[in-house]
Amino acid sequence: MLEEADLQVAGSAAMSDPCAELTKRIDRNAMRQMLQELVRTSSVTGTEDAAQERMAGFLRELGGEVDAWRPDVDALRSEPGFPSGKVLHPRLNVAALFRGDDSGRTLVLNGHMDTVTPGDESQWTHPPYGGHVVDGRLYGRGAADMKGGLVAILGALEVIRDAGLRLRGSVRVQSVIGEEDSGLGTFAALHRGHGGDAVIVCEPTRLDIAPAQAGMMVFRITVRGRAAHASVRAEGVSAFDRFRPVYDALVALEAERNRTLRHPLFADQALPWALNVGTVQAGNWPSIVPEVLVAEGRIGIAIGEPIEAARRQMESAVQAAAARDAWLADHPPRVEWVGLVCAPAETPATHPLVEMLAGAVREVTGHRPGLTGAPYGSDLRFFTNDFDTPGVLFGPGDIRVAHFTDEFVPLAEVEAAALALALTIVRFCGVA
Repeated sequence: MLEEADLQVAGSAAMSDPCAELTKRIDRNAMRQMLQELVRTSSVTGTEDAAQERMAGFLRELGGEVDAWRPDVDALRSEPGFPSGKVLHPRLNVAALFRGDDSGRTLVLNGHMDTVTPGDESQWTHPPYGGHVVDGRLYGRGAADMKGGLVAILGALEVIRDAGLRLRGSVRVQSVIGEEDSGLGTFAALHRGHGGDAVIVCEPTRLDIAPAQAGMMVFRITVRGRAAHASVRAEGVSAFDRFRPVYDALVALEAERNRTLRHPLFADQALPWALNVGTVQAGNWPSIVPEVLVAEGRIGIAIGEPIEAARRQMESAVQAAAARDAWLADHPPRVEWVGLVCAPAETPATHPLVEMLAGAVREVTGHRPGLTGAPYGSDLRFFTNDFDTPGVLFGPGDIRVAHFTDEFVPLAEVEAAALALALTIVRFCGVA
Protein backbone atom coordinates (compact mmCIF):
# COMPACT_ATOMS: atom_id res chain seq x y z
CA MET A 1 0.00 0.00 0.00
CA LEU A 2 1.35 3.44 -0.92
CA GLU A 3 1.95 5.69 2.05
CA GLU A 4 2.29 9.48 1.98
CA ALA A 5 5.99 9.26 2.84
CA ASP A 6 6.62 7.14 -0.27
CA LEU A 7 4.88 9.74 -2.40
CA GLN A 8 6.94 12.56 -0.95
CA VAL A 9 10.21 10.73 -1.63
CA ALA A 10 9.22 10.01 -5.22
CA GLY A 11 8.06 13.58 -5.67
CA SER A 12 11.31 15.10 -4.46
CA ALA A 13 13.87 12.75 -5.95
CA ALA A 14 12.57 10.44 -8.67
CA MET A 15 10.24 12.54 -10.82
CA SER A 16 10.86 14.14 -14.16
CA ASP A 17 10.29 17.89 -14.58
CA PRO A 18 6.67 17.69 -15.85
CA CYS A 19 5.74 15.48 -12.94
CA ALA A 20 7.46 17.74 -10.46
CA GLU A 21 5.68 20.79 -11.87
CA LEU A 22 2.29 19.10 -11.47
CA THR A 23 3.17 17.76 -8.01
CA LYS A 24 3.84 21.29 -6.75
CA ARG A 25 0.25 22.18 -7.55
CA ILE A 26 -1.51 19.26 -5.87
CA ASP A 27 -3.92 20.46 -3.19
CA ARG A 28 -4.16 17.66 -0.64
CA ASN A 29 -6.63 19.48 1.59
CA ALA A 30 -8.98 20.30 -1.29
CA MET A 31 -8.98 16.69 -2.49
CA ARG A 32 -9.62 15.36 1.02
CA GLN A 33 -12.50 17.78 1.50
CA MET A 34 -14.07 16.87 -1.85
CA LEU A 35 -13.84 13.17 -1.01
CA GLN A 36 -15.29 13.71 2.45
CA GLU A 37 -18.18 15.66 0.97
CA LEU A 38 -18.97 12.90 -1.53
CA VAL A 39 -18.66 10.10 1.04
CA ARG A 40 -20.89 11.99 3.48
CA THR A 41 -23.55 12.20 0.76
CA SER A 42 -25.22 8.79 0.54
CA SER A 43 -25.57 7.57 -3.03
CA VAL A 44 -26.73 3.97 -2.80
CA THR A 45 -27.86 2.84 -6.25
CA GLY A 46 -31.14 4.59 -6.98
CA THR A 47 -30.38 7.61 -4.76
CA GLU A 48 -27.44 9.24 -6.53
CA ASP A 49 -28.97 12.65 -7.30
CA ALA A 50 -27.58 14.71 -4.40
CA ALA A 51 -24.03 13.42 -4.85
CA GLN A 52 -24.25 13.85 -8.61
CA GLU A 53 -25.36 17.46 -8.21
CA ARG A 54 -22.28 18.10 -6.09
CA MET A 55 -20.06 16.37 -8.63
CA ALA A 56 -21.52 18.53 -11.38
CA GLY A 57 -20.67 21.56 -9.25
CA PHE A 58 -17.05 20.44 -8.82
CA LEU A 59 -16.72 19.93 -12.59
CA ARG A 60 -18.16 23.39 -13.35
CA GLU A 61 -15.75 24.99 -10.86
CA LEU A 62 -12.88 23.37 -12.76
CA GLY A 63 -14.10 24.86 -16.05
CA GLY A 64 -15.86 21.88 -17.56
CA GLU A 65 -18.81 22.10 -19.94
CA VAL A 66 -21.25 20.05 -17.85
CA ASP A 67 -24.09 17.95 -19.21
CA ALA A 68 -26.40 16.68 -16.46
CA TRP A 69 -29.47 14.72 -17.56
CA ARG A 70 -31.83 11.90 -16.69
CA PRO A 71 -31.46 9.08 -19.22
CA ASP A 72 -34.55 8.13 -21.20
CA VAL A 73 -34.62 4.44 -20.30
CA ASP A 74 -37.47 3.59 -22.66
CA ALA A 75 -35.62 5.09 -25.63
CA LEU A 76 -32.37 3.36 -24.70
CA ARG A 77 -33.99 -0.08 -24.47
CA SER A 78 -34.07 -0.31 -28.25
CA GLU A 79 -30.30 0.19 -28.52
CA PRO A 80 -28.12 -2.90 -29.06
CA GLY A 81 -26.37 -4.00 -25.90
CA PHE A 82 -28.85 -2.35 -23.52
CA PRO A 83 -27.69 -3.52 -20.09
CA SER A 84 -29.43 -6.32 -18.29
CA GLY A 85 -30.05 -6.18 -14.59
CA LYS A 86 -32.39 -4.15 -12.48
CA VAL A 87 -32.59 -0.80 -14.23
CA LEU A 88 -34.14 1.60 -11.73
CA HIS A 89 -35.94 4.88 -12.36
CA PRO A 90 -33.86 7.57 -14.11
CA ARG A 91 -31.46 9.54 -11.93
CA LEU A 92 -29.02 12.32 -12.68
CA ASN A 93 -26.19 11.29 -15.00
CA VAL A 94 -23.27 13.70 -15.31
CA ALA A 95 -20.67 14.23 -18.03
CA ALA A 96 -18.28 17.10 -18.61
CA LEU A 97 -16.08 18.19 -21.50
CA PHE A 98 -12.73 19.88 -20.90
CA ARG A 99 -12.16 21.10 -24.40
CA GLY A 100 -8.75 21.23 -26.04
CA ASP A 101 -7.98 22.96 -29.31
CA ASP A 102 -9.27 19.94 -31.26
CA SER A 103 -5.83 18.97 -32.62
CA GLY A 104 -5.30 16.01 -30.29
CA ARG A 105 -6.95 12.87 -29.02
CA THR A 106 -9.81 12.71 -26.53
CA LEU A 107 -9.37 10.77 -23.30
CA VAL A 108 -12.40 9.64 -21.29
CA LEU A 109 -12.17 9.36 -17.49
CA ASN A 110 -15.03 7.31 -16.09
CA GLY A 111 -16.28 6.66 -12.58
CA HIS A 112 -19.55 5.62 -10.98
CA MET A 113 -21.20 7.54 -8.18
CA ASP A 114 -23.51 4.82 -6.93
CA THR A 115 -22.56 2.55 -4.05
CA VAL A 116 -23.91 -0.56 -2.40
CA THR A 117 -25.74 -0.26 0.92
CA PRO A 118 -23.64 0.00 4.10
CA GLY A 119 -25.52 -2.93 5.61
CA ASP A 120 -25.58 -3.14 9.41
CA GLU A 121 -24.10 0.23 10.37
CA SER A 122 -23.53 -0.92 13.95
CA GLN A 123 -20.77 -3.20 12.65
CA TRP A 124 -18.73 -0.28 11.31
CA THR A 125 -15.84 1.00 13.44
CA HIS A 126 -16.09 4.33 11.62
CA PRO A 127 -19.54 5.63 10.54
CA PRO A 128 -20.20 4.70 6.90
CA TYR A 129 -21.10 8.30 6.05
CA GLY A 130 -18.64 10.01 8.37
CA GLY A 131 -15.70 10.44 6.04
CA HIS A 132 -13.34 10.09 9.00
CA VAL A 133 -9.59 10.15 8.34
CA VAL A 134 -7.47 7.87 10.52
CA ASP A 135 -3.79 7.13 9.85
CA GLY A 136 -4.02 8.45 6.31
CA ARG A 137 -7.10 6.41 5.41
CA LEU A 138 -10.48 7.96 4.65
CA TYR A 139 -13.30 5.67 5.76
CA GLY A 140 -16.83 5.42 4.42
CA ARG A 141 -19.13 3.66 2.02
CA GLY A 142 -17.93 4.35 -1.48
CA ALA A 143 -14.53 5.68 -0.40
CA ALA A 144 -12.75 3.04 -2.49
CA ASP A 145 -15.59 2.00 -4.82
CA MET A 146 -15.31 4.49 -6.24
CA LYS A 147 -15.51 8.04 -4.98
CA GLY A 148 -11.76 7.99 -4.40
CA GLY A 149 -11.36 7.45 -8.15
CA LEU A 150 -13.75 10.27 -8.97
CA VAL A 151 -11.83 12.66 -6.72
CA ALA A 152 -8.56 11.54 -8.35
CA ILE A 153 -10.09 12.63 -11.67
CA LEU A 154 -10.98 16.02 -10.18
CA GLY A 155 -7.50 16.38 -8.73
CA ALA A 156 -5.88 15.62 -12.08
CA LEU A 157 -7.93 18.27 -13.84
CA GLU A 158 -7.21 20.79 -11.10
CA VAL A 159 -3.41 20.49 -11.32
CA ILE A 160 -3.54 20.76 -15.11
CA ARG A 161 -5.63 23.91 -14.81
CA ASP A 162 -3.40 25.42 -12.12
CA ALA A 163 -0.28 24.64 -14.17
CA GLY A 164 -1.76 26.78 -16.97
CA LEU A 165 -1.56 23.96 -19.51
CA ARG A 166 -3.64 24.19 -22.68
CA LEU A 167 -4.44 20.76 -24.06
CA ARG A 168 -4.50 19.89 -27.73
CA GLY A 169 -6.97 17.09 -27.25
CA SER A 170 -9.96 17.03 -24.93
CA VAL A 171 -10.86 15.27 -21.72
CA ARG A 172 -14.32 13.88 -21.14
CA VAL A 173 -15.37 13.01 -17.60
CA GLN A 174 -18.24 10.63 -16.94
CA SER A 175 -19.70 10.47 -13.42
CA VAL A 176 -22.34 7.83 -13.89
CA ILE A 177 -25.24 6.17 -12.12
CA GLY A 178 -26.27 2.56 -11.86
CA GLU A 179 -22.97 0.72 -12.25
CA GLU A 180 -23.73 -1.57 -9.32
CA ASP A 181 -27.00 -2.85 -10.77
CA SER A 182 -26.77 -2.60 -14.55
CA GLY A 183 -24.35 -0.11 -16.11
CA LEU A 184 -27.12 2.19 -17.30
CA GLY A 185 -25.17 5.40 -16.65
CA THR A 186 -22.16 4.60 -18.81
CA PHE A 187 -24.35 3.08 -21.52
CA ALA A 188 -26.44 6.27 -21.59
CA ALA A 189 -23.39 8.57 -21.60
CA LEU A 190 -21.82 6.78 -24.56
CA HIS A 191 -25.06 6.85 -26.51
CA ARG A 192 -25.33 10.58 -25.78
CA GLY A 193 -21.98 11.16 -27.48
CA HIS A 194 -19.66 11.43 -24.49
CA GLY A 195 -17.07 9.02 -25.88
CA GLY A 196 -13.46 9.38 -26.94
CA ASP A 197 -10.36 7.67 -28.30
CA ALA A 198 -9.50 5.78 -25.10
CA VAL A 199 -10.78 5.45 -21.55
CA ILE A 200 -9.49 5.04 -18.01
CA VAL A 201 -12.15 3.64 -15.69
CA CYS A 202 -11.04 4.62 -12.19
CA GLU A 203 -12.07 1.49 -10.31
CA PRO A 204 -9.96 0.58 -7.26
CA THR A 205 -6.85 -1.29 -8.43
CA ARG A 206 -4.31 -0.18 -5.78
CA LEU A 207 -2.65 1.82 -8.57
CA ASP A 208 -2.05 -1.30 -10.66
CA ILE A 209 -3.28 -1.31 -14.26
CA ALA A 210 -5.91 -3.79 -15.45
CA PRO A 211 -6.39 -3.93 -19.23
CA ALA A 212 -8.78 -6.88 -18.82
CA GLN A 213 -11.77 -7.68 -16.66
CA ALA A 214 -13.67 -10.90 -16.11
CA GLY A 215 -17.34 -11.12 -16.91
CA MET A 216 -20.13 -12.45 -14.74
CA MET A 217 -23.80 -13.38 -14.82
CA VAL A 218 -26.42 -14.15 -12.22
CA PHE A 219 -28.22 -17.47 -11.98
CA ARG A 220 -31.17 -18.92 -10.09
CA ILE A 221 -31.54 -22.63 -9.37
CA THR A 222 -34.85 -24.05 -8.16
CA VAL A 223 -34.87 -27.49 -6.53
CA ARG A 224 -38.16 -29.18 -5.61
CA GLY A 225 -38.80 -31.78 -2.93
CA ARG A 226 -41.95 -33.10 -1.27
CA ALA A 227 -43.47 -31.58 1.85
CA ALA A 228 -44.27 -33.62 4.94
CA HIS A 229 -44.87 -33.05 8.65
CA ALA A 230 -41.50 -32.81 10.39
CA SER A 231 -42.45 -35.62 12.79
CA VAL A 232 -42.57 -38.00 9.81
CA ARG A 233 -39.72 -36.39 7.95
CA ALA A 234 -38.75 -39.61 6.17
CA GLU A 235 -42.04 -39.52 4.27
CA GLY A 236 -41.07 -36.24 2.64
CA VAL A 237 -38.18 -35.21 0.44
CA SER A 238 -36.20 -32.23 1.67
CA ALA A 239 -35.40 -29.77 -1.11
CA PHE A 240 -32.48 -28.68 1.03
CA ASP A 241 -31.02 -32.21 1.04
CA ARG A 242 -31.54 -32.53 -2.70
CA PHE A 243 -29.67 -29.28 -3.27
CA ARG A 244 -26.51 -30.78 -1.79
CA PRO A 245 -25.44 -32.76 -4.88
CA VAL A 246 -26.20 -29.73 -7.03
CA TYR A 247 -24.05 -27.52 -4.83
CA ASP A 248 -21.22 -30.07 -4.88
CA ALA A 249 -21.40 -30.03 -8.68
CA LEU A 250 -21.10 -26.23 -8.69
CA VAL A 251 -18.03 -26.37 -6.45
CA ALA A 252 -16.43 -28.92 -8.79
CA LEU A 253 -17.36 -26.82 -11.82
CA GLU A 254 -15.70 -23.74 -10.33
CA ALA A 255 -12.49 -25.69 -9.75
CA GLU A 256 -12.53 -27.09 -13.28
CA ARG A 257 -13.15 -23.72 -14.93
CA ASN A 258 -10.38 -22.00 -13.00
CA ARG A 259 -7.99 -24.83 -13.82
CA THR A 260 -8.67 -24.92 -17.55
CA LEU A 261 -9.58 -21.35 -18.52
CA ARG A 262 -6.25 -19.54 -18.20
CA HIS A 263 -5.15 -16.01 -19.05
CA PRO A 264 -1.70 -14.48 -18.38
CA LEU A 265 -3.07 -11.38 -16.64
CA PHE A 266 -4.90 -13.60 -14.14
CA ALA A 267 -2.11 -16.13 -13.60
CA ASP A 268 -1.50 -15.14 -9.97
CA GLN A 269 -5.18 -15.35 -8.99
CA ALA A 270 -6.59 -18.55 -7.50
CA LEU A 271 -10.18 -17.93 -8.61
CA PRO A 272 -10.36 -15.37 -11.41
CA TRP A 273 -13.69 -16.85 -12.58
CA ALA A 274 -15.37 -17.33 -9.21
CA LEU A 275 -18.69 -19.16 -8.87
CA ASN A 276 -20.58 -18.09 -5.78
CA VAL A 277 -23.93 -19.12 -4.30
CA GLY A 278 -25.00 -15.93 -2.60
CA THR A 279 -28.52 -16.65 -1.31
CA VAL A 280 -30.39 -19.83 -0.42
CA GLN A 281 -34.05 -19.82 0.57
CA ALA A 282 -35.89 -23.00 1.52
CA GLY A 283 -39.08 -23.91 3.34
CA ASN A 284 -41.80 -21.84 4.92
CA TRP A 285 -42.38 -23.39 8.37
CA PRO A 286 -40.05 -24.95 10.97
CA SER A 287 -42.08 -28.15 11.28
CA ILE A 288 -42.54 -28.78 7.56
CA VAL A 289 -40.03 -30.62 5.36
CA PRO A 290 -39.06 -27.93 2.78
CA GLU A 291 -40.60 -28.68 -0.59
CA VAL A 292 -38.77 -26.01 -2.60
CA LEU A 293 -35.35 -24.37 -2.46
CA VAL A 294 -34.23 -21.36 -4.50
CA ALA A 295 -30.53 -20.52 -4.71
CA GLU A 296 -29.10 -17.50 -6.48
CA GLY A 297 -25.48 -16.66 -7.26
CA ARG A 298 -23.03 -15.53 -9.87
CA ILE A 299 -20.61 -17.28 -12.19
CA GLY A 300 -17.50 -15.59 -13.54
CA ILE A 301 -16.89 -15.53 -17.30
CA ALA A 302 -13.36 -15.87 -18.66
CA ILE A 303 -11.69 -13.50 -21.11
CA GLY A 304 -12.69 -14.54 -24.61
CA GLU A 305 -15.31 -17.00 -23.38
CA PRO A 306 -18.73 -16.70 -25.06
CA ILE A 307 -21.48 -16.07 -22.54
CA GLU A 308 -23.60 -18.86 -24.00
CA ALA A 309 -20.75 -21.34 -23.57
CA ALA A 310 -20.52 -20.58 -19.85
CA ARG A 311 -24.28 -20.94 -19.52
CA ARG A 312 -24.31 -24.30 -21.27
CA GLN A 313 -21.43 -25.60 -19.16
CA MET A 314 -23.16 -24.75 -15.90
CA GLU A 315 -26.52 -26.09 -17.06
CA SER A 316 -24.83 -29.33 -18.11
CA ALA A 317 -23.12 -29.65 -14.72
CA VAL A 318 -26.46 -29.29 -12.92
CA GLN A 319 -28.12 -31.77 -15.28
CA ALA A 320 -25.34 -34.30 -14.77
CA ALA A 321 -25.65 -34.00 -10.98
CA ALA A 322 -29.41 -34.49 -11.23
CA ALA A 323 -29.01 -37.59 -13.41
CA ARG A 324 -26.97 -39.26 -10.65
CA ASP A 325 -29.69 -38.69 -8.03
CA ALA A 326 -32.85 -40.82 -8.05
CA TRP A 327 -35.16 -37.99 -6.96
CA LEU A 328 -33.60 -35.24 -9.08
CA ALA A 329 -33.58 -37.46 -12.17
CA ASP A 330 -37.39 -37.44 -12.04
CA HIS A 331 -37.65 -33.89 -10.70
CA PRO A 332 -34.85 -31.98 -12.47
CA PRO A 333 -33.74 -28.63 -11.03
CA ARG A 334 -34.54 -25.54 -13.05
CA VAL A 335 -31.66 -23.20 -13.97
CA GLU A 336 -32.59 -19.63 -14.91
CA TRP A 337 -30.46 -16.65 -15.85
CA VAL A 338 -31.69 -13.57 -14.04
CA GLY A 339 -30.41 -10.07 -13.38
CA LEU A 340 -27.10 -8.64 -14.47
CA VAL A 341 -25.03 -10.08 -17.31
CA CYS A 342 -21.60 -8.48 -17.61
CA ALA A 343 -19.43 -9.53 -20.55
CA PRO A 344 -15.67 -9.84 -20.14
CA ALA A 345 -13.54 -7.10 -21.68
CA GLU A 346 -9.93 -6.75 -22.77
CA THR A 347 -7.57 -4.22 -24.28
CA PRO A 348 -4.21 -5.58 -25.49
CA ALA A 349 -1.56 -5.13 -22.81
CA THR A 350 0.67 -3.71 -25.57
CA HIS A 351 -1.67 -0.77 -26.23
CA PRO A 352 0.16 2.59 -25.97
CA LEU A 353 -2.27 3.80 -23.26
CA VAL A 354 -1.10 0.99 -20.98
CA GLU A 355 2.57 1.93 -21.27
CA MET A 356 1.80 5.64 -21.04
CA LEU A 357 -0.13 5.19 -17.80
CA ALA A 358 2.45 2.76 -16.40
CA GLY A 359 5.18 5.29 -17.04
CA ALA A 360 3.19 7.99 -15.30
CA VAL A 361 2.62 5.82 -12.23
CA ARG A 362 6.32 4.98 -12.09
CA GLU A 363 7.26 8.67 -12.20
CA VAL A 364 4.81 9.54 -9.44
CA THR A 365 5.48 6.66 -7.06
CA GLY A 366 8.96 5.53 -7.99
CA HIS A 367 7.62 2.02 -8.68
CA ARG A 368 6.34 0.41 -11.87
CA PRO A 369 2.72 -0.67 -11.38
CA GLY A 370 1.59 -4.24 -11.70
CA LEU A 371 -0.20 -5.36 -14.85
CA THR A 372 -3.15 -7.49 -13.87
CA GLY A 373 -6.66 -8.64 -14.69
CA ALA A 374 -9.71 -7.60 -12.70
CA PRO A 375 -11.77 -10.61 -11.53
CA TYR A 376 -14.92 -8.48 -11.37
CA GLY A 377 -17.15 -6.85 -13.95
CA SER A 378 -17.20 -3.12 -14.64
CA ASP A 379 -18.39 -0.53 -17.13
CA LEU A 380 -15.19 -0.99 -19.14
CA ARG A 381 -17.10 -3.58 -21.18
CA PHE A 382 -19.30 -0.94 -22.83
CA PHE A 383 -16.26 0.92 -24.15
CA THR A 384 -14.30 -2.06 -25.47
CA ASN A 385 -17.15 -4.30 -26.62
CA ASP A 386 -19.78 -1.87 -27.86
CA PHE A 387 -17.90 1.32 -28.81
CA ASP A 388 -14.53 -0.07 -29.94
CA THR A 389 -12.73 2.13 -27.41
CA PRO A 390 -9.56 0.74 -25.78
CA GLY A 391 -9.27 1.24 -22.06
CA VAL A 392 -8.02 0.10 -18.68
CA LEU A 393 -9.07 0.00 -15.07
CA PHE A 394 -6.88 2.13 -12.79
CA GLY A 395 -7.53 3.86 -9.51
CA PRO A 396 -6.85 4.23 -5.79
CA GLY A 397 -8.10 1.77 -3.18
CA ASP A 398 -8.48 -1.97 -2.93
CA ILE A 399 -11.44 -3.96 -4.27
CA ARG A 400 -11.04 -6.24 -1.22
CA VAL A 401 -12.48 -3.54 1.07
CA ALA A 402 -15.24 -2.49 -1.34
CA HIS A 403 -18.75 -3.69 -0.46
CA PHE A 404 -17.34 -4.37 3.02
CA THR A 405 -17.58 -3.03 6.55
CA ASP A 406 -15.13 -0.16 7.21
CA GLU A 407 -14.43 0.48 3.54
CA PHE A 408 -11.56 2.94 3.13
CA VAL A 409 -9.16 4.48 0.65
CA PRO A 410 -5.60 5.66 1.42
CA LEU A 411 -5.42 9.39 0.73
CA ALA A 412 -1.85 9.00 -0.57
CA GLU A 413 -3.17 6.67 -3.28
CA VAL A 414 -5.86 9.19 -4.26
CA GLU A 415 -3.17 11.84 -4.62
CA ALA A 416 -0.85 9.54 -6.57
CA ALA A 417 -3.69 8.50 -8.87
CA ALA A 418 -4.51 12.17 -9.53
CA LEU A 419 -0.92 12.94 -10.50
CA ALA A 420 -0.62 9.82 -12.68
CA LEU A 421 -3.87 10.71 -14.43
CA ALA A 422 -2.69 14.28 -14.96
CA LEU A 423 0.56 13.12 -16.57
CA THR A 424 -1.34 10.65 -18.75
CA ILE A 425 -3.78 13.34 -19.86
CA VAL A 426 -0.93 15.66 -20.83
CA ARG A 427 0.83 12.96 -22.83
CA PHE A 428 -2.21 11.37 -24.41
CA CYS A 429 -3.99 14.60 -25.34
CA GLY A 430 -0.88 16.70 -25.95
CA VAL A 431 -0.13 20.25 -24.87
CA ALA A 432 -0.73 23.20 -27.16
